[in-house]
Amino acid sequence: MSRTITIDPVTRIEGHATITIRLNDAGAVADARFHVTEFRGFERICIGRSIWEMPGITARICGICPVSHSISAARAGDAILGVEIPPAAVHLRRIANLASLIQSHALSFFHLSAADLLMGMDEEPSRRNLWGLVAHHPEVARGGIRLRQIGQKIVSAVAGESIHPSWAVPGGVREPLSPEGRDRIAALLPEGLTIVRAALGMLDGIYARHEAEITAYGDFPSLFAGLTASDGGLEHYDGSLRFTDSAGVHVDELSPEHYAQAITERAEPWSYMTFPYYQPHGDREGGGMFRVGPLARLNICDRAGTPEADRELAAFRQVRGAGGMVTGSFHYHHARLIEILHALERIGMLLDEPDILDRHVRSEAGVNRPAGVGFCEAPRGTLFHDYEVDDDGIVSRVNLLIATGMNNLAINRTIRQVAAEFIRGGEFTEGILNRIEHGVRAYDPCLSCATHAYGRMPLRVMLLGPDGTVLDEAKRGR
Repeated sequence: MSRTITIDPVTRIEGHATITIRLNDAGAVADARFHVTEFRGFERICIGRSIWEMPGITARICGICPVSHSISAARAGDAILGVEIPPAAVHLRRIANLASLIQSHALSFFHLSAADLLMGMDEEPSRRNLWGLVAHHPEVARGGIRLRQIGQKIVSAVAGESIHPSWAVPGGVREPLSPEGRDRIAALLPEGLTIVRAALGMLDGIYARHEAEITAYGDFPSLFAGLTASDGGLEHYDGSLRFTDSAGVHVDELSPEHYAQAITERAEPWSYMTFPYYQPHGDREGGGMFRVGPLARLNICDRAGTPEADRELAAFRQVRGAGGMVTGSFHYHHARLIEILHALERIGMLLDEPDILDRHVRSEAGVNRPAGVGFCEAPRGTLFHDYEVDDDGIVSRVNLLIATGMNNLAINRTIRQVAAEFIRGGEFTEGILNRIEHGVRAYDPCLSCATHAYGRMPLRVMLLGPDGTVLDEAKRGR
């Protein structure tokens, strides 16, 4: 007899979600879905607010990646003002965004996933968590905590505070970097490099321990998308929006301001997260599915652009992928560590820029354009803030295109692939269910950022009798 397995809630992710797995009469997996069960309406909340308020408001969307939201909002403001911001402001925004990536990637790898990777997917749940990691691998746990602290300290040194900073503004940033702040940041980098090098050294053991999972965790053809620099280098702040297929062919490259020419969103009644897809491939197999985030960024770039990260990237492509393209989502973990390494190196290079301490960090202007698109690479992938305003800079339309949403099609396909690989004859263990959850963790989803809805929110009201019998029912669709 067919039946449904429900994983509720999905653990060790940011936000609230459920997985349902439907088995057929033979006990094989017929379907699996990732249901995002929380709803937040930031796109509506922001209407009627001033464009100058948006970086501070949208930073509150998330406590893990507030810097990326604030910077994207400020960049949309830059476009609406029609200004070129001062070079020092660009450098400082880049440093803050890279530092935010460091702390977020450290949280994902060391705190949310390392217990699975180092202790095993079948470890007793009471030990397979952060506290178990502290007990059995204390040096790894301490390194992760310290690396996250380093990222937060760098954000604080640049932006004044590490969580929900309102320092990025349309036209630049509020405050320049002091010589003391530069010295504090520079002093943190060597320790961060030591920690991430040690983590990269663990990967051979992790891959050997999880050979069964590697080919089952989202290993399928897809497009990969993200920002690239003008020379094809790894980029997190500017550049062009590139789409590359699993054979390494660049299928599209456009200005990020024109993202809507390539990306379309659709909604499903069983999730509060939309399903963005690459519109030109929407009628092909896969439905225009593409992946974003650290794995995608390393796949689409021609080089990392910093010495150690370039060496790691070359080894990553040679060992882990065919033809240089790494198609398995299990490798997101490895990609995060390479990006942390790159971020630490890149921050050091930015601190050496001759105008890094320039006091001129903001261009003043009024509203000159009715709309603007801001963007950057958030830890989980490319982030777009798209605003329309009136003559006074009051926001009349908001579209937030979130990285986790862009991975939604791939996340759903991944959990179906993992479930089909490990559930046989209707039999499963807690460890198998954890493997399916880990298929989601590989993407490090941020559901508080990504939950939106189109139209009317569905509602179902039931009147139950004392014995649980449904006496009456009313439904409202979308």
